Amino acid sequence: MNLLDAARIGDVETVRSLLGGDTGTEMRDPDGRTPLLLATRRDEVEIARLLIEAGADVNAKDTIRDTPFLYAGAEGRDAILRLILATGRADLRDTNRYGGVALIPAAHHGHPSTVRILLETDIDVDHINDLGWTALIEAVILSDGGPVHQEIVGLLVDAGADPRIADRDGVTPLEHARKRGFREIAERIEAGPRS
Repeated sequence: MNLLDAARIGDVETVRSLLGGDTGTEMRDPDGRTPLLLATRRDEVEIARLLIEAGADVNAKDTIRDTPFLYAGAEGRDAILRLILATGRADLRDTNRYGGVALIPAAHHGHPSTVRILLETDIDVDHINDLGWTALIEAVILSDGGPVHQEIVGLLVDAGADPRIADRDGVTPLEHARKRGFREIAERIEAGPRS
């Protein structure tokens, strides 16, 4: 069994033994995924830790432009995200296939704990993706307006996300919230950052 297979099935002991030899960490499957990306996708924290400690590239892109760092952020793999950020090697400016930094899908997918972790870094809270959307816009327009996204909007607003940045149609996050009847989100945006 090789490192890719071991990471794909979550076999910690085989990963540990393979890394003890001269096995490199950057082999790729047909989709361009490294063992670390496979472990991140499965949320295999111990395998990810072993690979990261062995020097695995946290920014290695697969064929759809996912990386271990971007995927951990997008999908709320918080334990792995913390391990990646602790290396100091995560490219906070790196973008996914939609041109977004990790904060945007974390906000859209409803991961407040992940948003908190990313906001502790120097990530660009107002980055605009290829769709013309910021994390704040996505947290409004791609949500149901419920408590999870209300919390995320609050985190983004408190972190200084600019509510004046509009989408390509000139519609601001506040206007989107009002149009959708998301009263709590609209009020939170209007209230501005809490000191």
